Amino acid sequence: MGVNPVVESAVGRVLVVDDEKALAQIVASYLERAGHDVSTAHSGPEALEAARAQDPDVVVLDLGLPGLDGLEVCRRLRTFSQCYVVMLTARGQEQDKLAGLGAGADDYLTKPFSVRELVARVAAVLRRPRTTLGHPEPARSFGDLVVNLAAREVRVGGMPVGLTRTEFDLLAALSARPGEALSRRALIDLVWDPAWVGDERIVDVHLGNMRRKLGADPNRYIETVRGVGYRMVHR
Repeated sequence: MGVNPVVESAVGRVLVVDDEKALAQIVASYLERAGHDVSTAHSGPEALEAARAQDPDVVVLDLGLPGLDGLEVCRRLRTFSQCYVVMLTARGQEQDKLAGLGAGADDYLTKPFSVRELVARVAAVLRRPRTTLGHPEPARSFGDLVVNLAAREVRVGGMPVGLTRTEFDLLAALSARPGEALSRRALIDLVWDPAWVGDERIVDVHLGNMRRKLGADPNRYIETVRGVGYRMVHR
């Protein structure tokens, strides 16, 4: 891809989970070379134990694992961790990718994959801002939907809504430009990274998951702009 994963990369704690020990070690060595603190696990139960003990920033998670598969590991991770999850799968079927994102993964790569691309994806998620810089911005309100950037909290009708980091980042990007139609590519540039390459329909999946959490009416807060993308409803 011509991407140097070391340049301008944020560093963090990364847990690599793959039952192919040789592959896990290769991935780990590339990530360590990029400056990350890396550990490995080779089964579903081992991955959850390591995640609880180490509190990683990113989990690189294989879909096919012994003990518990990657989908179940991801679902259980989401009950106690907001780490970024990059799912790896040897299956190319669309439903497997959608299932991974639906379980709470932030991104995915299909085997065989470029290790350099994986390192670049990890660097991209670690570059996402986690807190509001400077003076905290007032909460953004859209009817009974309130988006609090400083607390990274979303409420509907006063009740908290549990969004993944990627879902929250998408909502933050859209709510910063109410009434403006944003294309999938624009949202990827804002939320993932301008250098991100892949299927842009990843945006649709995350937005679909987010809309279901926000309420029964999918267009109540975020409208689909046919042929363009999405916009935050400005009332």
